[in-house]
Amino acid sequence: MMTLYFMSLIILVIAMVVMYLATLLSKKSISDREKMSPFECGFDPMNSSRIPFSIRFFLITIIFLIFDVEIALILPMIMIFKFSNIMWWTLTSLIFILILLIGLIHEWNQGALNWSN
Repeated sequence: MMTLYFMSLIILVIAMVVMYLATLLSKKSISDREKMSPFECGFDPMNSSRIPFSIRFFLITIIFLIFDVEIALILPMIMIFKFSNIMWWTLTSLIFILILLIGLIHEWNQGALNWSN
């Protein structure tokens, strides 16, 4: 039991040292105008290189990823259909899909799915 604590302490110390060295070595030492400006074939940029970020697009992307993961969780439920109790399988599936529908209705009411605004 003592060796487990000792090994955990050693791993923690090594991880802290590595993180400290990574932050120390990743600092930029020289930051002049040429290194900080975007590269456009040797010319000064015509306008700002920063494009305004659309929060609506970000929200649609996050919603898509959430529902994509949910589909990945539903697919194994189909595979275990014939091996499980039909009553528990139906109840679990309905609760899972109900939670998804409640989330979708909430997003719809909040206006996250309205692209035109």
